[in-house]
Amino acid sequence: MTHVEDELTGQPECWTRAATEVSRYAQRLPRPGERVAIVGCGTSFFMAQAAASLREGAGHGETDAHPASEFPYHRAYDRVVALTRSGTTTEVLDLLARLRGRTRTTAITADPDTPVMTAADQAVVLDHADERSVVQTRFATTALTLLRAHLGLHTDAVVTDARTALAEPLPQDLVECGQFTFLGRGWTVGLANEAALKMREAALAWTEAYPAMEYRHGPISITTRARATWMFGEAPEGLAAQVRATGGLWVQGELDPLAELVRAQRLAVAVAAARGLDPDRPRHLTRSVILAP
Repeated sequence: MTHVEDELTGQPECWTRAATEVSRYAQRLPRPGERVAIVGCGTSFFMAQAAASLREGAGHGETDAHPASEFPYHRAYDRVVALTRSGTTTEVLDLLARLRGRTRTTAITADPDTPVMTAADQAVVLDHADERSVVQTRFATTALTLLRAHLGLHTDAVVTDARTALAEPLPQDLVECGQFTFLGRGWTVGLANEAALKMREAALAWTEAYPAMEYRHGPISITTRARATWMFGEAPEGLAAQVRATGGLWVQGELDPLAELVRAQRLAVAVAAARGLDPDRPRHLTRSVILAP
């Protein structure tokens, strides 16, 4: 079993622990009414997209998501939350340094022995969800679970769905597809983006992601036989039939969307195996991007 496969199977336990311990971190996480930005790089940025949509949709206050490298310093925020598994990503550390003394910052990380612990004003350490693999799975989803629980949006049913996602076979013929598109709406757009990233990283697959209503505006033209379209959450009316009419494989997510992401992680590993690739050694990637001064 690869590191990434082993780590993704531990997500139900990680989520349960994060949700159970969320009250410990309440004072370090955004408070209702605060204007908040959530930042990250790569996978962490996509989790930021999902968390920002959830928070604002729940009525807790204006919430934006930004890649750390594209942060709009001209905007005023009450708090910036930085997601960083490694705690060493250059763009995140640079951002926190620039915000020091002007905006309250919180880092959510997996490693307490890294520079982010002093770069941010406060930190939340999810070391039980840390990973050996380059390809992120359980840390990212555990960080999002923590933020969902902080908003009162996490339930035991999410964990049950994650166990189902790990136990049930993947949809028939999915691994043999030559192209994959992931769709989302609202907070699940971030999850769709992350699912596509997992496929690129682990399996070098041709993969795209879009807000579901945007799919008709051009991207559906690539859909045909032996290509898959996977919907995270409820699909727009008529879209499934349109995809099936192209000859493409339609996959409707029936589980909690975060559990559907677990299924997509499994797909990335399965496609990698079918193509003779090692998902623990993704091409051109390292566990953390650390740039030279």
